[in-house]
Amino acid sequence: MSDIDVPATPATAATPAAAPPAEAPFVPPRLRWLRKHPTLIVGALLLIAVAALSIAAPWIATHDPQDIDPLARMQLPSAEHWFGTDALGRDVFSRAVWGGRVSMIVGASVALLATFFGVALGLVAGFVRWADGPIMRVMDGLMAIPGILLAIALMAVTRASLTTVIIAITVPEIPRVVRLVRSLALTLREQLFVEAAHAVGTRLPVILVRHVLPNTVAPLIVQATFVAAAAVLTEAALSFLGVGVPSQTPSWGNMMAEGRNFVAVAFHIILYPGLLLAATVLAINLLGDGLRDALDPRLARQL
Repeated sequence: MSDIDVPATPATAATPAAAPPAEAPFVPPRLRWLRKHPTLIVGALLLIAVAALSIAAPWIATHDPQDIDPLARMQLPSAEHWFGTDALGRDVFSRAVWGGRVSMIVGASVALLATFFGVALGLVAGFVRWADGPIMRVMDGLMAIPGILLAIALMAVTRASLTTVIIAITVPEIPRVVRLVRSLALTLREQLFVEAAHAVGTRLPVILVRHVLPNTVAPLIVQATFVAAAAVLTEAALSFLGVGVPSQTPSWGNMMAEGRNFVAVAFHIILYPGLLLAATVLAINLLGDGLRDALDPRLARQL
């Protein structure tokens, strides 16, 4: 019997093998993390740019910020004076980059000082029951007064200088940190690892430093950025009102105060320091929002 050729049918025909799914391109973990937190990156880059201008002021300033030229009063931006000149003929660009140093020093100093004292008082209030009431009543009293008014009152009884401005702004910011740290301490003192440390006889200062303080770092970093942003704004407001750093010191608040009477004829005197101030505060707030999202474990799991 001869073999009979049977035509291939769809059932018997060989089906082509399915193409393997395309592999996703490999993305390094660090780059993946950066993509998840664009707000943090934008804020950090903007803050670095403003800080770089301030740090490099001695090298990039085109004129001495204190040089007065009566023949060049209120000139518009030009090749010689990039941001124009003010009512005394001083170069606005040079004063603006030098003025950024004041804002950066005030913001960083206030954030560090308020965090240091706020952590110390907040931990004591959270773990030492007899000290909780007096500390929090003082903090409530400070928070009842608007921060700018309290700073003005402190400046009114002290000599105008950069140091007194930092102290005057720091005092109203401490209660914000104290309340945050106290709330964290009240939660942490009920945790098993803290109770176990108490049970084995560990001294309270050791417990606070070794077990409690590390668990407050992430929220404190975020809070410190918001304190720094508020400090920069408050310093500019104090200088604008004439109770901040000495008037001869280049600062964004002083520059805007000097240029407010000439807005109609020389708007650039107040425009450029105002833009730099807004960019700095925006950068710090974006950085704080990005750090909050990056350091919050619940948000990290959602991302």
